[in-house]
Amino acid sequence: MDDAQIHHALKMFDTASTSAHEAAWASLKLLGPSVVPFLAEYFPHTKKAQGRVALIFHAIQFARESEAAFKLGLLALNDKATLVRYRACGLCAYSLRKDAIPHLERLLKHADGKTVDDARAAIDAIGRKNHHYFIDRSHSNSTFWEVNPEDVRY
Repeated sequence: MDDAQIHHALKMFDTASTSAHEAAWASLKLLGPSVVPFLAEYFPHTKKAQGRVALIFHAIQFARESEAAFKLGLLALNDKATLVRYRACGLCAYSLRKDAIPHLERLLKHADGKTVDDARAAIDAIGRKNHHYFIDRSHSNSTFWEVNPEDVRY
């Protein structure tokens, strides 16, 4: 896939159409972790919140191996859309990187209560070194978040 094809696919994320996002991702995912810098580059230019959500969603799986994915998650924590911030908190939680905590702590005073809850859950997951706790907020150990096939269940 050349740069022109990559940028054409990325433009498909600037829509509210989930089917357009899925079609774009079908070709982009073949790039593996090397796709992340392109996702990060396009993120600030994506006007539709649904597109930004999708870009972050697809970056989550690379959060542990790609510095660009991690930085994209930090950038997205400040997005105007609640669902984008949710995905960004999830990316930070999945990364399990303690250096995300100060960024997440800033969200604990956010006006949106959902964002506060998401940031708190991400901090908890990182602190306990268990990304599943971002989803399993009551620590029931009955809900799992499998992002990559090798994700261990507790």
